[in-house]
Amino acid sequence: MAVVRLHQFAASDDSGAHDELYGIIAERSFRISHDEPFKLASGIITNVYFNLKATIMDPRGGVLVARAFLDQARRDGAELVGGLALGAVPTLGAMAVMSSLEERPMKTFFVRQKTKEHGTRELIEGLSPLESLEGKRVMIVDDVATAGGSIMQAIDAAKACGAEVTSAMVIIDRNKGAGELLGRNGVKLISLFCESDFTERAHGN
Repeated sequence: MAVVRLHQFAASDDSGAHDELYGIIAERSFRISHDEPFKLASGIITNVYFNLKATIMDPRGGVLVARAFLDQARRDGAELVGGLALGAVPTLGAMAVMSSLEERPMKTFFVRQKTKEHGTRELIEGLSPLESLEGKRVMIVDDVATAGGSIMQAIDAAKACGAEVTSAMVIIDRNKGAGELLGRNGVKLISLFCESDFTERAHGN
């Protein structure tokens, strides 16, 4: 199953939205180290790092990401959108609010890293006691894809609750195996950008 890159946002957005978001990421979230490399959650060592929290917590950056993700979820026919804490949570909240303001509500949820040890001991948060993922079409989102382990954790949790998951979306795909992993599990990975969009420009290519 192929990895999909979105070269521009939906026609409902202003024409410069994609370039505007690129600029915000480049300024706030993109780092290259020429000294000490970064160790990623996947264990990969790299001199390129994206701290996308600084983009999705920025007022304009958060709106642009939520807009693109919400449009894609609707194109995919998703009934709910979810993701793993912490990377997906700000965007999920923004998507829920934006969809309500448009009077086309999209329900969202997030998956805990592990089941909480108090209260209702939930792994999936955001659903009422009367709601379920059973039989629902779900899109999973995250900020960045590397090897794909975090995204698969959210996918597996949703599928364990009976959801149908056929697509996942990220802001940046590092092209380090996530698309292939998800594809082997029947899930299409969609990204707004890939790592080389930033590294090639930084190197003057």
